[in-house]
Amino acid sequence: MAKPEHIAIIMDGNGRWAKARGLPRSAGHKAGVETLRRTVRAIGDMRIPWLTVYAFSSENWSRPASEITDLMGLLKIFIRRDLAELHQNGVRVRVIGERENLAPDIRKLLDEAETLTRNNTNMNLVVAFNYGGRDEIVRAIRRLVANRKAGEADEVTAENFARCLDTAGMPDPDLVIRTSGEQRLSNFLLWQAAYAELVFLPCFWPDFSLNDLVHAIDVFSARDRRFGGIAQRDVAS
Repeated sequence: MAKPEHIAIIMDGNGRWAKARGLPRSAGHKAGVETLRRTVRAIGDMRIPWLTVYAFSSENWSRPASEITDLMGLLKIFIRRDLAELHQNGVRVRVIGERENLAPDIRKLLDEAETLTRNNTNMNLVVAFNYGGRDEIVRAIRRLVANRKAGEADEVTAENFARCLDTAGMPDPDLVIRTSGEQRLSNFLLWQAAYAELVFLPCFWPDFSLNDLVHAIDVFSARDRRFGGIAQRDVAS
């Protein structure tokens, strides 16, 4: 059975999970962090080398200030509590997204996570934080233009453009999973997911289980990935 090399997850539904239980949204986000811990361990156990998670989008700043404060607090707790275990298990943490307008303490935490784990090779955990696909593409265009002016890029090609993205040097995701039943990318990895297999699950993110992960991988394995070409069986016939 073919396994994906790179899984990307849109972790959606924390707030609705909490609302269904009469709990504040912050409780849903806390439960979502626990699910993230389990999922990182499970993917590591499966020897899948890349996992990218949509942790905080550039549009999430429009949420209530109290919720943003809760989310920033959970990020700090996750890094301080889990970074040592991730490092011990050989997980390299990488962060994509715009950092210039982040609070200094948040930016420092992200930098520390990347610096501590940069030489790890067992697994790559990519955290999309303050990330938006359109914003990433605009920033990549600016980099490409600057590189051309500096003589570092001769022409505009897909390869040169990809080198200017936040994900430069990373493989594109094979499988994108979204929880909560919503069926859209929501500005996530718009360039990179061009040929990814998309699996939408009805469960809210805090309820995402190992069985759900296995099911999504099974769906991926059953798909005929043609990348714009035709299937081998069609060529033979």
